[in-house]
Amino acid sequence: MNPLQSSQLPPASGTEGRRLRVATYNIHKGVRGVGPLKRLEIHNLGLGVEALDADLVFLQEVRRFHRRDARRFERTWLGWPEQSQADFLAPEGYVAAYRTNAVTRDGEHGNALLSRWPIGDVGHHDVSDHRFEQRGLLHVPVQWQGVELHAVVAHFGLIHASRVRQVERLAEFIERHVPQAAPLVVAGDFNDWGEKLNPAMSELGLQRADGPEGRRSLTFPSRVPVFALDRVYTRGLRCVSTFVPRGTAWARMSDHLPLVVELEPA
Repeated sequence: MNPLQSSQLPPASGTEGRRLRVATYNIHKGVRGVGPLKRLEIHNLGLGVEALDADLVFLQEVRRFHRRDARRFERTWLGWPEQSQADFLAPEGYVAAYRTNAVTRDGEHGNALLSRWPIGDVGHHDVSDHRFEQRGLLHVPVQWQGVELHAVVAHFGLIHASRVRQVERLAEFIERHVPQAAPLVVAGDFNDWGEKLNPAMSELGLQRADGPEGRRSLTFPSRVPVFALDRVYTRGLRCVSTFVPRGTAWARMSDHLPLVVELEPA
């Protein structure tokens, strides 16, 4: 039994219904801490992702490989996975899509989508605003309930001006690659500390999935969350509910908490 699958997580509505459960989660490359206190969390994250029981899981800071950390954790109890983190985290029955955003000396990392539903051709669009931050959009068409839904995994920059320009590039991408009538979910870590991106996203026809009465879902930092950096924006879908799992186990796995949203056709 998955210890993270508890009464704290509401049951999913099931794939037979018309509701779509979406989760977005910045997994911090599967490790936490620095120096001698650095620890491997990817195995716990696997339990966490499974416990979310989401139809679509939008992941950021996902490593395809990292030579230094692989050597460091090679002899730990469970060890560094041989698979890419996206493939490793995909529960049984899910398909994983991944594209690289950033290349470093020891490896690379990017965005991923884990889908319970069949997917189409995977695309990637570079939205890097300057050479110090490599950012991208992962685009995945998903066949959901006989409809082609478009999923875009986003991880925006740390500077507000960069995020504004990245919204503009997102708009261009949607205009070129997403049919106007198709349902669309854009989710990820928007790094929008000042809550300034909503008007620009609304101009694209994207509505933020919020809790009752517009209540923000706080996800960062994971131990004492005070910012709603992780978000889901939709077009052609309506938000039914939102949920952020809390507790010691969730707080230690990443510096972000996951955001879980239930959607249905608008």
